[in-house]
Amino acid sequence: MIEHVPNAGSVPGHPQPAPREGQLEHFSYDNKIVQLFAFATIFWSVIGMLAGLLAAVELYFPAANLNMAATTFGRVRPVHTNAVIFAFVGNGIFMGVYYSLQRLCKARMFNDKLSRIHFWGWQSIIVVGAITLLAGYTTGKEYAELEWPIDIAITIVWVLFGINIFGTILKRRESHLYVAIWFYIATWVTVAMLHIVNSFELPFSWLKSYSWYAGVQDALVQWWYGHNAVAFFLTTPYLGLMYYFLPKAAGRPVYSYRLSIVHFWSLIFIYIWAGPHHLLYTALPDWAQSLGVVFSVMLIAPSWGGMLNGLFTLRGAWDKVREDPILKFMVVAVTCYGMATFEGPMLSLKNVNAISHFTDWTIAHVHIGALGWNGFLTFGVLYWIIPRLYNTTLFSKKLAGTHFWMGTIGIVLYAIPLYWAGFTQSMMWKSFTEEGQLRYQFLETVQHILPLYVTRSIGGALYLSGVLLMVYNLYKTVKAGNLVRNEDTSAYPLPRVIASHSKEHWHRWIERKPVQMLVFSLIAVAIGGALEMVPTFLIKSNIPTIAAVKPYTPLELQGRDIYVREGCYNCHSQMIRPFRDEVARYGEYSKAGEFVYDHPFQWGSKRTGPDLAREGGKYPDSWHYNHMMDPRIMSPGSIMPNYPWLLTNDIDTASTGARIRAMQTLGVPYPAGYDAMANADLRKQAAAIRGRLAKDKITTFPNAEILAVIAYLQRLGTDIKTTKP
Repeated sequence: MIEHVPNAGSVPGHPQPAPREGQLEHFSYDNKIVQLFAFATIFWSVIGMLAGLLAAVELYFPAANLNMAATTFGRVRPVHTNAVIFAFVGNGIFMGVYYSLQRLCKARMFNDKLSRIHFWGWQSIIVVGAITLLAGYTTGKEYAELEWPIDIAITIVWVLFGINIFGTILKRRESHLYVAIWFYIATWVTVAMLHIVNSFELPFSWLKSYSWYAGVQDALVQWWYGHNAVAFFLTTPYLGLMYYFLPKAAGRPVYSYRLSIVHFWSLIFIYIWAGPHHLLYTALPDWAQSLGVVFSVMLIAPSWGGMLNGLFTLRGAWDKVREDPILKFMVVAVTCYGMATFEGPMLSLKNVNAISHFTDWTIAHVHIGALGWNGFLTFGVLYWIIPRLYNTTLFSKKLAGTHFWMGTIGIVLYAIPLYWAGFTQSMMWKSFTEEGQLRYQFLETVQHILPLYVTRSIGGALYLSGVLLMVYNLYKTVKAGNLVRNEDTSAYPLPRVIASHSKEHWHRWIERKPVQMLVFSLIAVAIGGALEMVPTFLIKSNIPTIAAVKPYTPLELQGRDIYVREGCYNCHSQMIRPFRDEVARYGEYSKAGEFVYDHPFQWGSKRTGPDLAREGGKYPDSWHYNHMMDPRIMSPGSIMPNYPWLLTNDIDTASTGARIRAMQTLGVPYPAGYDAMANADLRKQAAAIRGRLAKDKITTFPNAEILAVIAYLQRLGTDIKTTKP
């Protein structure tokens, strides 16, 4: 069955609307807000990809950070991910929603002032977020690194966005809600839920907090959020954009209305369960891991249903695809969506995950989605929208075509080396000699794949060059036209009572009722998270405690916070899986009870460096001191950056008491009143480390941050008896 795009105008075969009662109303669409978000999308695409290119170069040339704290990989990497996800893609979502929603509802946005507050509020969040991340203020949770004041700002701006879109829907002049609007509604309600639940944190200063959850529970909540941030920020809103802009660009109706219904409801229900597949073979309970695997595999069906609905929409329009660069971008985008949503469920299978997890394979997988699906669809929408906002034509289709090929080749040069690197890492990590010894040291595996990292950065540079070409093309397009700030149009008002026909499709009743659509969407997405998290939090046997595990000392706690500040979790994991090679390399596999005092957890998702779960006691204090000063002193060929500021910066002892009190509030069993005595214990432990360093002829400042970092690293994995690797 075919569905036509509402208000399609020139779309062939679009049925004429039935005569309406009431007087024809004249109004205008707000194109200014679309222009603002479009320009922000273009600007942040360049900034986010520049940060990514810097991070990519630092992986084989660590000196690219110029020995500055703010530009180390551990701080630049979260700036890159946040800039691409929330700045580039986020602004792209708002651009597409503000353009399409007005036309699908035949109504101007609910409130122009809210639109402007949304725009400037979101840009302010991005700027402040980037500054604080570069300064080292981070929660240490991937894709949710921004600290508590910014989390509150995000919540406020997101609520204002919701008021604006729902106000527009409620005052619409079109009775039925087109499929794109379903995805917008599900996106808004689910992102709100994910952000609020994952952002429960306890502040102890104006820019620092501890996660409310600890260890296994924190890991489950984080990857419930992290996986579904991909689902409901990088996927569902872009599916809404696909359902609107792809038929518009092709001049064709959407292929199947029934398929869009199945696609929508099955996708939002199944997606929310899949988060635990990021934690396979970890200390997460087995039942939760298995649940994540089952629903991840099920995701193939709705995901490919959406992909096929998009591609089949182009049936009969392939001649146009060959000539139109906008459609080329969109076709590759939908294809990459299909590739990524097939690969994701495959990576959730335990036998495949045993190979891929912690390797660059995952990075390649993520970037097929980011560069192909999100990037290319955004570029296609920009090329389509900008000429219409300025009542002109695209400056150069040839340049757009060149951009397409530069981007496509860039994706290939980016992804293939990382797939190769991922397989190489896994095979080398798991390789044993005939005598049963590990064949390779970890550093050998890193050095072996450096040429692949170089190739990846070349692919990224080519992709970015295509973006810069787009900037020039769109700049010339803008210069040739004039912004249609308020686009005049007219429509009949929505009848007070909408007639219902017995032969209508069953889904029509909910399409007329946006509040019910919101409620049912919330129920669909809340079920999975609740059924995974409630047992993990309430059934004690899921997280068995270990009596030998004690809270961190004040100096170790300070060191852990410095470790998080420097983004060390971006390269090092603290989770030894029950595999022969990992136990042989790192020591006894990790237990759930070891992490009960970790706010936040530090299991990591990528091993650019070795796992540190059993780091304590492996090396003398002097080794760690020299390694942080210049890693190549102790590990020739290391790609880890230098951290000389740790040798001179003072520990923030003024905050020690606040840190202890916050931990006590979170349930960490420090003695009553210990906050007043904590610094005395801190200085005593620091003095002991200074003494050991002095024996190795290393002189340190009495309050240097390096002492805290050493204390933390020497503590890791020492609470329980383990098998030495």
